Amino acid sequence: MTRRINVIGIGLGAAEHVTGQAIAAMNEVDVFLVPDKGESKSELLDARRQLCSTLISHSRWELRTIIDPERGPDAQRDAAQYREGVAAWHSARVAQYVAQIAALPDDAVVGFLVWGDPAFYDSTIRMVDQIAAQIDVDVRVIAGLSAIQVLAAEHRIPLNAVGEPVHITTGRRLAQEWTPEIGTVVVMLDGRLACRELVNRAPDSWIYWGACVGMPQQRLIAGRLAEVIGEIERVRAEVRAELGWVMDVYAIAPAPLGR
Repeated sequence: MTRRINVIGIGLGAAEHVTGQAIAAMNEVDVFLVPDKGESKSELLDARRQLCSTLISHSRWELRTIIDPERGPDAQRDAAQYREGVAAWHSARVAQYVAQIAALPDDAVVGFLVWGDPAFYDSTIRMVDQIAAQIDVDVRVIAGLSAIQVLAAEHRIPLNAVGEPVHITTGRRLAQEWTPEIGTVVVMLDGRLACRELVNRAPDSWIYWGACVGMPQQRLIAGRLAEVIGEIERVRAEVRAELGWVMDVYAIAPAPLGR
């Protein structure tokens, strides 16, 4: 028999975020493989373990951690160096995953629990494709509720103005991609609040920001970029100091959304 891999989007940490399809896929899994990112992010590992305990009806499941390889200083790299660093990081993870999966019975089902949705700035599918190139596996992907959707819901906004586009990018690329005509820009993976670079260029833009959206630690701020950027910086620092990490996402629009 062929081993199967279920890549499962699990939303943002709450059992209520997990779809019925995802719950069914979780109940098929024998072994979940999860990277261990260290003590500062152990809460994210604990959240996955709690979801499994809550949503899986059988007792044979097991959660195995792998030590997450050192990734390096992304902020100090140019675009080419960044891609090379990520590729090396992926390869090191894949080698550990392949060793774990190859040692399992042929009929085993392996699960990867993806924060949010596997389609948005997550590399699990890419790494699973590399796994599939080395050992025989059958792969399924199950969608999840993304931080983008939860951000919009918590702020009670549509992301697009009527008939206008939505652009999704990273903090690394925001300043070079932004123009007044681009419409709403959703920014993920921004470790340095790149939106500060737009304060002088677009002070009247509206920002809808959220840290730990969908989690008990959630913090939300909305308003004119020039007026609220200081508050966002302060609250973001508070969350990082409290948790040891911060995951945030935001949308920037030319005018208030939903009005």
